[in-house]
Amino acid sequence: MSRTLIMSRTLIKNACCVLPSGCADIDVLIEGTTIAAIDPASITAVDEVIDATGLHLIPGVIDDQVHFRDPGLTHKEDLHTGSLAAAKGGVTTFLEMPNTKPETITVAKLHEKLALAATKCVVNYGFYIGATTDNVEELKSAQRTPGIKIFIGSSTGELLVDEQAALEAIFSKSTLPITAHCEDEATVQANAAALDGGHSFRDHSKIRDHAAARIATSRAMDLAHRHNHRFHVLHVSTADETELLRDHRGLVTAEACPHHLFFNVDDYDRLGSLVQMNPSIKDRADNDALWAALADGRIQVIATDHAPHTLEEKDQPYPKSPSGLPAVENSLALLLDQVHRGRCTIEQVVAWMCDAPARVWDMIGKGRIEEGYDADLVLVDLERQHTIANESQLTKSKWSPWHGETLTGKPVRTWVMGSLVCVDDLVDASARGREAQYDHQRGGYWATA
Repeated sequence: MSRTLIMSRTLIKNACCVLPSGCADIDVLIEGTTIAAIDPASITAVDEVIDATGLHLIPGVIDDQVHFRDPGLTHKEDLHTGSLAAAKGGVTTFLEMPNTKPETITVAKLHEKLALAATKCVVNYGFYIGATTDNVEELKSAQRTPGIKIFIGSSTGELLVDEQAALEAIFSKSTLPITAHCEDEATVQANAAALDGGHSFRDHSKIRDHAAARIATSRAMDLAHRHNHRFHVLHVSTADETELLRDHRGLVTAEACPHHLFFNVDDYDRLGSLVQMNPSIKDRADNDALWAALADGRIQVIATDHAPHTLEEKDQPYPKSPSGLPAVENSLALLLDQVHRGRCTIEQVVAWMCDAPARVWDMIGKGRIEEGYDADLVLVDLERQHTIANESQLTKSKWSPWHGETLTGKPVRTWVMGSLVCVDDLVDASARGREAQYDHQRGGYWATA
């Protein structure tokens, strides 16, 4: 006897929906895991009605750069706690970096991490495969991944690839999209030697300076152009890089992170190691340049580079203090606050945090409120005031550099593949997201509408 699977139906009514065409006061029907209809007929039978009067409905945020530390460094974060923080923050899909212990540098390790995530993640997930000087065959055979991550400059871990021959081989012989941490290693080492390794947090921005970022980004873009290979510049931190990005040639995309948008070297006196990052925070003029590049399209994506450490680790004197900060829990709210302040629009936030990352990484069914797309959705209240507090953070590290800041604008409900996983900061820890899917024949951001 055959059985028919009956999927639940939820109607979200009276929200201002941020559609690809703009904001519209329109109802959205979720059926099972999918957006079944935009503006369904009034007689449509449903199991639940959500009255979202006064709220905005946006696609789930896609954070394409996180470090959830699993496996190997789970005292800082793990896939479960990181995904809880993501769900609270309106992030419904994350893409995680390969510099874990062990590193994700083989297809076997990639598949192991995907299997682990299936048992732990409240939201949807994906993982990059990391490049080394000698794993091109692994990179060529990898599937089930958004792309290849290269560390063109050392950061956390041991995945440095700065030899020109190795970089030429990766760009010429692989086909997956490539992304990279761009800081020129020779420049960083020379600056460190000149400063005797550095003695203050301000020295961090002198060691990892503007030139280090500019040289490495220029070098990577040259590789992409010569080999006709799609390339995504992670965590742009300087005005110099935003000028380079004008020459994208339909191949290069880029992203900015909240810490580079909101913090600069003046904040070291107040926050010390809490804003020590790789690449380092720069000057106020660089903050302004990044916002300008987002506004005119030279930078397409906002992602967090969520990289938690314990407060005990961060409290060490420089240069023993590690670089990195947690942000996935607050990134959307930080941008909604900028909407309130008039710096950007809700449509721009959705473009930067939802639509663009889905297009950059060829993600299937993500990034838009559109019929047939996955029901990854977030209701946001643009008028809700709230104060970020360390004690309320779901990240295992239990701190935020924005502790004590009051924001206007907040995610209040999060659906992942049609399941309501968070209501007013209360996350269903038993929920499970799904592995992100990719179609790399789409050709990336510049090839899609």
